[in-house]
Amino acid sequence: MKKFATAALVVVMLVAVIAAGCISGGGGTTTQTGSSSGSSSSTYSGTITLYTGGTSGVYYPLGSKYAELLDKNGVSAKAVTSGASVSNAQAIGNGNAQAAIMQNDVAYYAYNGLYMFNGKPIKKLRGVAALYPETVQFVVRADSDIKSLSDLKGKKVAIGAPGSGTAVAAEQILKAAGVWNSIQKVNQKFSEAAQALKLGQIDAAVIVSGAPTPAITQIAVTTPVRVLQIPDSILSKLKSEGYIFYVRQDLKAGTYKGMDTDTATVAVKAILVASSDLPEEVVYKMTKILFDNVDQLRAVHQKARYISLNTALDGMSIPLHPGAAKYYTEKGLTIPDKIKPPSG
Repeated sequence: MKKFATAALVVVMLVAVIAAGCISGGGGTTTQTGSSSGSSSSTYSGTITLYTGGTSGVYYPLGSKYAELLDKNGVSAKAVTSGASVSNAQAIGNGNAQAAIMQNDVAYYAYNGLYMFNGKPIKKLRGVAALYPETVQFVVRADSDIKSLSDLKGKKVAIGAPGSGTAVAAEQILKAAGVWNSIQKVNQKFSEAAQALKLGQIDAAVIVSGAPTPAITQIAVTTPVRVLQIPDSILSKLKSEGYIFYVRQDLKAGTYKGMDTDTATVAVKAILVASSDLPEEVVYKMTKILFDNVDQLRAVHQKARYISLNTALDGMSIPLHPGAAKYYTEKGLTIPDKIKPPSG
């Protein structure tokens, strides 16, 4: 009986040891929880999970088609819907995604631990390619006496939802214009701001989105609008303060009803990013497949018309992945020091 009891005890101890090994992740896959160090293994096992956005936006159709193209060309991939830029950065950080589409300003904040990522940088983010502009639009009614950013002093301005990328952009630009502390700030989403502008409840609305933006197009049918100019002096000041993600964009007359002249403004850019956990050769293939198949992406959404090797680095706000850098170097592009892949 004593021998049987001893044997049983040994079996129990062995099971406990094995179970403990399984729970601790020995030999299994580990994930990162978005810690500031960014150090952890990825869940990457040969299939790339690409985070996009909501089904009604641009990220999802473009990302889905891109994942399909990757799959057809030897890189196993799948696209999933998501909450877009902020959640996409977090997914790269915790290993749930190996690639994503997001705004370049949000990528910058995530990599450097700023604003909504305050104190929690996601150092696994790497740039692959700049895709298309998301225009910063300071919209006023066409009959408004507001003609420039400086005229916003003392006015009621919808600056975006609390904690949004739009709210951050509004603050940066209006500080550069010297009027941030003098405006009456209203936190509203795009659709709310458009309606408030139509009803005269606000004097201006800040919209960061591909232009023309449907919410503004809809109200302009009965309430014509204008977009305020953001001059070169403001763009230069933004860049000198380290906001390297802004790029120049000109909106054509007629973009909205009431907009009678071309207007110089700025934009952030939608960019393709990847995890630093992905091997160099995989991201090299991803970059090549992107630019070899631009025509197929353009057939899915008009925003893809902006995707070009000539602008692939414009507004890139985080270090490139070595695989992407290798592709661009082979194509003769000069990679700015600020976005060269980190050494080591």
